[in-house]
Amino acid sequence: MADKRDMATEGTKDRLKGTAKEAEGRIRSTVGSASGNVGEDLKGKAQEVKGKIQKEFGKAKQNADPDPGVDEE
Repeated sequence: MADKRDMATEGTKDRLKGTAKEAEGRIRSTVGSASGNVGEDLKGKAQEVKGKIQKEFGKAKQNADPDPGVDEE
């Protein structure tokens, strides 16, 4: 049987990772833009979008958990 973990906890982890990824992308984009490096600017923006998507995925996991804090076995 598949191991089912608490979706609210998993969602929180995804939201934290997404926030970090988004911030890292924003910094990378800013540095790339300031230095005139278009490639780094675009990579930073792409990473920022990935972070936003991961955060939203985490929110969806949290909202989908009918019983937060309880692991299913």
